[in-house]
Amino acid sequence: MRFHIVTLGCKVNIYETQAIRESLLQNGYTEVAEKDNPDVVIINTCTVTHVASQKSRQKIHHFRRIYPNAILVAVGCYIQSGTYVDTDCDILIGTEGKTCVADKIQEFLKERKKIIVLDHPRERTCYEEIRIHTYKENTRAFVKIQDGCDNFCSYCIIPYVRGKFRSRKKEEILEEIHTLVKNGFSEIVLTGIDTAAYGKDLQSNFTDLIRTILIQEPELKRLRISSIEASQINENFLELLKEEKRIAKHLHIPLQSGSETVLKRMNRKYTKEEFKSKIQQVKNALPSLALACDVIVGFPQESEEEFEESNAFIKECGFHFLHVFPYSIRPNTVAGNMKPQVPSNIKQERVRKLLKIGKELEASYLKQFDNQILEVLFESFDKKKKCWKGYSSNYISVEVKSSACLHGKLRKVRYHYSNISELLDEEKE
Repeated sequence: MRFHIVTLGCKVNIYETQAIRESLLQNGYTEVAEKDNPDVVIINTCTVTHVASQKSRQKIHHFRRIYPNAILVAVGCYIQSGTYVDTDCDILIGTEGKTCVADKIQEFLKERKKIIVLDHPRERTCYEEIRIHTYKENTRAFVKIQDGCDNFCSYCIIPYVRGKFRSRKKEEILEEIHTLVKNGFSEIVLTGIDTAAYGKDLQSNFTDLIRTILIQEPELKRLRISSIEASQINENFLELLKEEKRIAKHLHIPLQSGSETVLKRMNRKYTKEEFKSKIQQVKNALPSLALACDVIVGFPQESEEEFEESNAFIKECGFHFLHVFPYSIRPNTVAGNMKPQVPSNIKQERVRKLLKIGKELEASYLKQFDNQILEVLFESFDKKKKCWKGYSSNYISVEVKSSACLHGKLRKVRYHYSNISELLDEEKE
């Protein structure tokens, strides 16, 4: 049978999609493009925001419309949220049980009855072990090291659809990374729902996991951390970050708001001063490291003064990359019931203002590296520009001209901020 698979959402979803893909291929299925009339369509959904849920619904309706006779499978967070009541799908699987997709398809073929696989996420106690060996057309590989979250930020639906915090066994992580490195991946990205809290339910911790990976995989060129909370940054972590060149010099540290009162309403478990202190520790340890953060604007009851306080704090911290999101009501969350909600037009205006600040901060950071030498992992070829694109350790996007195939290659480049960069160690392929 021919299948087509679509991923919405985060790096964890990308990882889990790959696990589903490999399971189907191992069971004799053939992957095809959307246009090639698949027998089975699988949609890995997202529900982190209202827009993500909307996109999930749209994808489901789209594929049911163009392929009315295909077996339609929807999995993931949107399905687990319980808000999906339409009958478009033949198979519905929540955030647990993705390893059984192939079995459920066979079951449906026999019975031709709708299948629903849902449990109660907060009752989960063990990490669901799934494995991957490669990625389709990727040069970096995501490796999931934990699932679930116990933080219960007031705006977030994820603890309800992903369940309790559960760490993956260290030996399983190490074995998977070894396979991926052996299969040619130069960069591994550690990911999860609350990634850097890894090991809190085991006799382990995140820093020790990173150290073990680097010791056991001398051929691994780069290890990247997808996200880390400020509270999870400690002296041991910073020392390892300083001494180990293979750890990507780029940290994504969620802030969400720079207003003290908004942080309290969000149930974020730090003060501005505590957060700023951690950021300063990072900058003191590695001044050139790239700092990215998430910011939610238009949180319930957010005043203009609170918004401006947040903007000033972001500038004060000196972030280099901003990911800005308008607040989105999520069902059954504390913030969803807060009054008053900020009007949509005000949220959008605040997004625009903060994005402008983000562009200024990013430009200021990138200009520091003009004419500097960077090591870049190349990922794709732009046919229009006729150049290769890739990222440096500190996540600077770089473009170079080369007649050689640079896909998946790590190369030294002289970076030019406003022009095509210069490849310094071009090899004859």
